[in-house]
Formats: sequence, structure tokens, C-alpha cells
Amino acid sequence: MNVVNDAWAFLTTAANWSGSEGIWALLVQQLLITVTAVVAACLVGLPLALWLGHIGKGGLLAINISNIGRAVPTFAVLVLLSVGPLGTGTLGPYGRAGLATLVALLLFALPPIITNAYVAMREVPEEVLESARGMGMTGAQSLRGVELPLAAPLVISGVRLALVQVWATATIAALVAGPGLGQIITDGFYHSDFGKGFAGAVVVAVVALALELVAAGAQRAVDPVRRSRSGVTNGHRSVSGVEAVGG
Repeated sequence: MNVVNDAWAFLTTAANWSGSEGIWALLVQQLLITVTAVVAACLVGLPLALWLGHIGKGGLLAINISNIGRAVPTFAVLVLLSVGPLGTGTLGPYGRAGLATLVALLLFALPPIITNAYVAMREVPEEVLESARGMGMTGAQSLRGVELPLAAPLVISGVRLALVQVWATATIAALVAGPGLGQIITDGFYHSDFGKGFAGAVVVAVVALALELVAAGAQRAVDPVRRSRSGVTNGHRSVSGVEAVGG
């Protein structure tokens, strides 16, 4: 109970939220590095996974390669990068060991993004694709107008999973003197100030929940089935809405 009281005292002390080492600064730093890593992973992984899913070739190899990242501990990668050429130098707003942390988190984010994107494209019903071809759509038009809208919820689900996982994992950067809220957690437990360490963990958990809710909202927003139920546009339902349900 004392730990909870100490954590509450730490969180309700205004001085702990201000300054370059305060909670706000470290929270923003970790959020920045998380979003950057996930966006970079999307830029690297999504085009390849979506294209392979569209043509139906090479996906198994791509998924297996990306899944290697699941078997390699992110902390081990981070340590190797921090003592290598990427080092522990300061990278602008990303802080000390910022580049090593970014690369490690990018590699960690790739598997769910690539896997979900590829599977989402392959799960577009064949009858929907045949309908698109019957309407005279080219491969590129079918990709943009039919496959991507139908695949979007599952694609966003992969990004959602990566976002929350990367946010939570980013705290380990503090173990190599890296950026983020992990500094509060490690400093608290290192100095036997368990209330401080617990307070840092609470902030990480609350932000993780907020990110999950935002990502879940985005996933629902891009769901063509949900959009198709909202009404008729210009007297006709969209191809991506009706054909997803009934072809």
C-alpha cells in the first residue's frame, strides 16, 4: 500500500512533471520515438506486403523473414546497436541512443504490420475481385478501389498492434541510457524508490490504453462494412461496401 501512496504522491507533485527530465518531457519523447518507429515501419513494410498480397506471390517468404523479428529479443538488438556504429549519441529530440532505439523499435514493429497487410489482401473474396474485373477495372484500379478498402481494417489492426507494442517496449531504451519514460521506472527501482518506479509504469499503461482506444477508433472508421450501413451516397452504395457483404 505504501508503494501506491508513494506513486500517487509522485504523480501529484507538480515539480515531477516539469523540466527536461520531467514526466511530460519524457512522455513526449517516448511518444515521438514510438510514432516515428511505427510510421517508418509502415513506409518500409506496407507497400511490399500490400503488393505481394495483391499479386499473390512471395508472401510466405516475406512473412517468414519479418517474423524473424519475433524470435530476436528487442533488448538484445538494442544493446547490439547501442554499442555498434549507431552508438549512444544524442539524436535531436529523440534523446541519447535515439537512433539505436528507433532502429530496434522499427524492426520490432515490422512483423505485425507486414503479416496483417499481406493476409488482409489475400482474404479479399475472389468473387469481389471477379466483379471488379467484370466492371472493366484494371489491376491498379481494383487495388485502389476494391482491395485496399476491404483490406484496410485488418491492415490498421496490424498497425494498431505494432503501435501499442512499440510504445510499451520503448521503455527498455532506458536500460542503455536511452530516451523515454523508462528512465523514471529504472531510476526509481535502482534507487529503491519503488513508488517512483510504479508511477512511471502507471503512466506507460495509461498512455498505452489511450493509444489502443485511438487506434481502435481508426480501425472502425476505415471499415467499409460499417460505412456501408450509414446510408446511401448519391443513390448508390459504394462498391467496397456492398460487395464486401454480398458481392
